[in-house]
Amino acid sequence: MSKQMCWLPIGGVDQEKVLHLRIEPNQSWQPYTAFPEYAVKDYDIPGGSKGYATYHQLRCQGWLLVSSLQ
Repeated sequence: MSKQMCWLPIGGVDQEKVLHLRIEPNQSWQPYTAFPEYAVKDYDIPGGSKGYATYHQLRCQGWLLVSSLQ
């Protein structure tokens, strides 16, 4: 399976990291909200990571987490 996830900043290196997805390794990363067919409503936790609920669900479905350092 080539579906991948990565935590990347939006708006610059020092910004909060948000879950990004891509279906194929040769595609560019897109925020999880660009994929309504996969995105799940975020947990109602103050200061929680944007996309963590989606990450949890997709991880259980076999998506691969890719390091943001790559």
